[in-house]
Amino acid sequence: MSQQARILSSLLCALLVAGCALIPTPEARRDSARALAASQGWRMQALPVQPFALAAFFPPNAAPADRLTVYLEGDGMAWTGPSRISEDPTPVNAMALRLALAQPAGAVAYLGRPCQYVFAAACEASYWTARRFAPEVVSATSDAIDVLKKRFGARELTLVGYSGGGAVAMLVAARRQDVVRVVTVAGNLDHRAWTSLHRLDPLRGSLNPADDAPSSRRFVQWHLAGEKDAVVPHRLIEDFAGRYAKDRPSVRVVPGFDHQCCWVEAWPGMWNNFQEMP
Repeated sequence: MSQQARILSSLLCALLVAGCALIPTPEARRDSARALAASQGWRMQALPVQPFALAAFFPPNAAPADRLTVYLEGDGMAWTGPSRISEDPTPVNAMALRLALAQPAGAVAYLGRPCQYVFAAACEASYWTARRFAPEVVSATSDAIDVLKKRFGARELTLVGYSGGGAVAMLVAARRQDVVRVVTVAGNLDHRAWTSLHRLDPLRGSLNPADDAPSSRRFVQWHLAGEKDAVVPHRLIEDFAGRYAKDRPSVRVVPGFDHQCCWVEAWPGMWNNFQEMP
């Protein structure tokens, strides 16, 4: 096995399940997310935005709100082996959905990434591999956010992105005027640095949030990183923040946390702390 294959294999194990155990089927992964959402009275709706249909989860009877928080999922199951691309990127452990469900107060909704939960004619593997942050992905996500914003009657937005969803959150926010803050959790904010670090192929066809740094000053940024995260090491997130000559974004490195542990458990307390910040 090549060095790149070994690295990719270890990343897959970290992002899937402990010990690289048997991977659930796409149907099981979709059912698990729906059951998790339903346990708190949320439902799923496929939003037909071009060229995809994006899965949204939200509480159907939520009251209108001036500010809506939208959570964006990570890359999901992009690969099932060192050189084997997944046929369906629906996540095994929908971390952003779990974070959304853990938010203790406020209007909240969740968006899956393209081809997660809902397959469309445009779905092809490049949209969860090299082109995961392509312009059409960013545009479709922004259009889906418009639908949710109208659904909640919101005026302002907070975007929360987990892992690769952090990149999408930053890319979307830089192209809108109604985002007041972005929170990323273990966010992949500079994929060129990330692929270089792990000696992976570049994400050709993808936009890079690091290139948007000058246009991202109009909204507040909070970037959370795990001290023990080997998938997106905290130094990459700190280096991203260092690209700002002024108005440097806030980066918090959380001791003992890695790429998945222990964000969901700590999220209610973290969220309440955010509300006390400007």
